[in-house]
Amino acid sequence: MTHTPVSAPLPADLAGALLVGRVWRGGEINGPCVVVVREGQVFDITAQVPTVSELFERADLPAFVRNVQGEALGPVQRLTDNALAAQPDAEVPQLLAPCDLQALKACGVTFAVSLLERVIEEQAGGDKARADTLRASLLESIGSDLSSIRPGSPEAEQLKQAFIARGAWSQYMEVGIGPYAEVFSKSQPMSAVGYGADVGLHPDSKWNNPEPEIVLAVNSRREVVGAALGNDVNLRDIEGRSALLLGKAKDNNGSCSIGPFIRLFDGDFTIDTVRNAEVRLAIEGEDDGFRLDGASMMRQISRDPLDLVAQTSGAHHQYPDGFMLFLGTMFSPIQDRGAAGAGFTHHLGDRVTISSPALGSLVNHVHRSDQIAPWTFGVRALYKNLAARGLLGNANGEK
Repeated sequence: MTHTPVSAPLPADLAGALLVGRVWRGGEINGPCVVVVREGQVFDITAQVPTVSELFERADLPAFVRNVQGEALGPVQRLTDNALAAQPDAEVPQLLAPCDLQALKACGVTFAVSLLERVIEEQAGGDKARADTLRASLLESIGSDLSSIRPGSPEAEQLKQAFIARGAWSQYMEVGIGPYAEVFSKSQPMSAVGYGADVGLHPDSKWNNPEPEIVLAVNSRREVVGAALGNDVNLRDIEGRSALLLGKAKDNNGSCSIGPFIRLFDGDFTIDTVRNAEVRLAIEGEDDGFRLDGASMMRQISRDPLDLVAQTSGAHHQYPDGFMLFLGTMFSPIQDRGAAGAGFTHHLGDRVTISSPALGSLVNHVHRSDQIAPWTFGVRALYKNLAARGLLGNANGEK
């Protein structure tokens, strides 16, 4: 099929954006490099700071990124175009996920719509054929607007007791309106894929969907230094069978996508920008011409992003290498794809585009997790590569 043009891969205000990322360079380097984007040009700064995790420890982060010297790699548009080319040029640096040693964490059930869909998955027991009927019944029973309920508030506790009395309480409602957020380990450090890469579905899954989200970049001091786009690929049938299968539903080869870059906070891009962002999703089917478009408004989130950061890390839990935190999604696609009432599920070859004006777009193609490139380059490989390049003595991030 002929795909529609990709949403702009870079922020609408690129000239003023502070962007940090990673690329794979071949040849003698043959490894990952930390890069910054300035005025549309990419610069390799690995000689000054060998990992993104170390970079984010700097107290002078925005100023450092504006002024650090690096090896020029050419226009950033050349890299994003090459990432989606039918035959990518091996001489062009390959975009990677823009994080490295950070833990990959995710929050669930942070929007009212996603709360309803998680309850539907649970009651359907992973059977997508039952979802449509259950959705109508649930909406009639509890209504569709839970967004006015503040999690952990006295009003939320009253609603909880009312549901318990009706025998309608769910573990998803507990994290949706209760005091504690759902925070789980999405994937392992170094396992995320980036712009243009394939994302993977476990071959056992028959009911699945993308989850377009904003991802916060947090350093070891629990300071939120920036944000990126992410796809928290979800297997609805697997998780719907049992919440204890969350790891199987969420953590598979290629199931975590982040990119194209991390935009650092500064005077123009702040946590308030994230709070008010619109996140758009487009799904295009390669085999059936299917098209789905949707949008999430971050102002409808039930828990503030900084509250989610505090629930993830504090005196109770430290992350010495920092972490990336998926904030959750309100978008669980239910548009029929095929038979009436069957709802949505991915087809192999789907192209997924997640976009937001201040962050650009993240584009990936969907395939089976056992048929895409295996994950082989982890933390050991990274440090062996950096040691061979004589870069381990250059970790000069300020604590």
